[in-house]
Amino acid sequence: MNWLNKLEKKFGRYAIPNLTMYLIGAYVVGYGIELFLPDLYQWIMLNPILILHGQVWRIISWVLVPPSGNAFTIIIMLLFYYSVGTTLERSWGAFRYNVYMFSGILFTVAGSFVLYAYYALTLREEAVVAMTVTASCMFFSTFYINMSIFLAFAAMFPDMEVMLYFILPIKVKWLGIVYAVILAIDILRGNAAIRIVIIASLLNFILFFLSGRNLKPYTPKEQMRRHKFKKQAERPKMHYANGARHRCAVCGRTELDNPELEFRFCSKCKGNYEYCNEHLFTHKHV
Repeated sequence: MNWLNKLEKKFGRYAIPNLTMYLIGAYVVGYGIELFLPDLYQWIMLNPILILHGQVWRIISWVLVPPSGNAFTIIIMLLFYYSVGTTLERSWGAFRYNVYMFSGILFTVAGSFVLYAYYALTLREEAVVAMTVTASCMFFSTFYINMSIFLAFAAMFPDMEVMLYFILPIKVKWLGIVYAVILAIDILRGNAAIRIVIIASLLNFILFFLSGRNLKPYTPKEQMRRHKFKKQAERPKMHYANGARHRCAVCGRTELDNPELEFRFCSKCKGNYEYCNEHLFTHKHV
């Protein structure tokens, strides 16, 4: 994903920080519309036919459609996804997290048009509109985008534990595997609408993690390795006789004895031991 690195250098300053909070805020607005302005609710849903007829706001307004459930489960879910989303943003950086989220939204919109094209090719003209509207209202929502956030979190932090039902500690990777199996079953057993919705909504996850090596620098293991290396590199510098700053722990030579000598610390030795290039790989570890 070198293109992503290039984009970040050019447009990284325009990234929206704390994007998960804005998504949760959109859900709150959606719940308000559903509760107090139910007639308006039909005007914000994703519908490719109406978009083609000029209602272009539906390209983004469908993000306001909140997940369903009772008040307790909704609050728990929103708190959980806020924690997961902010953790990913801190690990990847705001720009990459923005790209991940907005690509999920755009792929979902594209999926709705793919579904419309599929119905247009396979159904009679009078059935196309009805089927497209029904499928868009029933299936196209942020549910699978939220799922892609969780799957990304499970892939990045597989050994992190969460309390299932506030009782059972379980590693995130096992929940991720369960969800992945459920999604696979839905794709295999579902109709064309379900398949297109799931694949389109999770395409951002697929694209990001097919190139997993590009996300390796953001994994906890790699970040810990970098921190350890940085800590070792910041060891206090010693001052030896005649102002020398480096001395081999084996032969005792310094850069004053031979300016061509190179000196390195050994990461396997316990202590502040430095070696010249002749003894760096041949000394006995302390």
